[in-house]
Amino acid sequence: MSDPALRRTPLSADERARAEANFVPLVTGHLRESGRFRITADSAETMELWQAVARRAGETLRRPVVSYANGRDIVITFADAAPAAEVLG
Repeated sequence: MSDPALRRTPLSADERARAEANFVPLVTGHLRESGRFRITADSAETMELWQAVARRAGETLRRPVVSYANGRDIVITFADAAPAAEVLG
């Protein structure tokens, strides 16, 4: 007997706002320490969430921050860091 396909319940507006607010300190901490943050984001919803987190991290740090995605992973780094090919490679 096979397992049914995994179905994700979309985040509510409140859940998304809380997730975004709670992930910003995590990302800013990694950016301060290593200059980058990498995470698996395998759905359009999670990609959008992490891109919003990247924008807010940039605002918090008062530095330009970019996010690179390859369809599975997303890397958040400072805009003046390595090009996408190096970051996702």
